[in-house]
Amino acid sequence: MWFLFALGSAVFAALTSILAKVGIEGVNSNLATAVRTAVVLVMAWGMVFITDAQGGISEISRKSWIFLVLSGLATGASWLCYYHALQIGEASKVVPVDKLSVVLTLILAFVFLHEKFTTKSLIGCALIAAGTVLMVI
Repeated sequence: MWFLFALGSAVFAALTSILAKVGIEGVNSNLATAVRTAVVLVMAWGMVFITDAQGGISEISRKSWIFLVLSGLATGASWLCYYHALQIGEASKVVPVDKLSVVLTLILAFVFLHEKFTTKSLIGCALIAAGTVLMVI
């Protein structure tokens, strides 16, 4: 089941890039990010209430709060950088560079989460990195 959600994420991320590139035309990238974020906020809280999950907010640990806030700050910084790059660059070049996050995530997961880094992971990272270089030069 996780694979279907991950695939859905990829499809919506692709749509996000194309829709954003069209929508950001003539709009300040920071303003565009704020509009997008407001929509995401409404949608996320809507899902919380639709699934009746709001009661769990009091059960979130201090550690989880800290890391969720840090994750939110990282997401915000990522979106601000992404939208600015998308505004001044071509989507076909910005998106592959953005997807280097896959390589960085695998490395960080190995270092900080002690996840396995296998030969397959190494080859996959190298191919993603090489593909990114090929797409942007």
